[in-house]
Amino acid sequence: MKALLIRRVITPINKNKMIKENIYQFTVDTLQNHQQSLSDYQGKVLLIVNTASECGFTPQLKDLEQLRKEYDGKPFEILAFPSNDFGQQEPLEGNEISNFCEINYDTHFTLFKKLRVRGTFAHPLFSFLANKNRNGKVSAAPKWNFHKYLVNSKGEVVDFFYPFTKPNTTRVKKAINKLLLTATPTK
Repeated sequence: MKALLIRRVITPINKNKMIKENIYQFTVDTLQNHQQSLSDYQGKVLLIVNTASECGFTPQLKDLEQLRKEYDGKPFEILAFPSNDFGQQEPLEGNEISNFCEINYDTHFTLFKKLRVRGTFAHPLFSFLANKNRNGKVSAAPKWNFHKYLVNSKGEVVDFFYPFTKPNTTRVKKAINKLLLTATPTK
């Protein structure tokens, strides 16, 4: 009797398959040590930036404020995350950061508590922003202060800009304007 050979077809799991998530799963700390869910920003286009007060790019705080003013009244927000990861250029803590930004650059965009943006101890938000396998689009960890991530109104990462790209350039504004065409704020 011939043995019956049964062949099983095993579908290999593609380890490189991207799982697309969004930023709404994350909670971050405000400068006042309150938990802030990023789901509160649903329906808004976001520019997420890691900042520092003693960096050569620090004058971009003024550019970020100009951008905020230009889009005032539209579903757009700037979320700034101070970080000391690059050259120890953010020695300030808590309200010192806020005071520095307001006094020197008259900023009124949202500042969060200082956090890590790269490496093993990076905040989960920044690990997500830099990981294409998770966010579905971008594979770019911050290389320095003022790295910018652009997020659409669905909380999906769609682009990034290196620190040397000023926030109020035509390139950045075009990308924001394109996303605003489809933004539908829920709050």
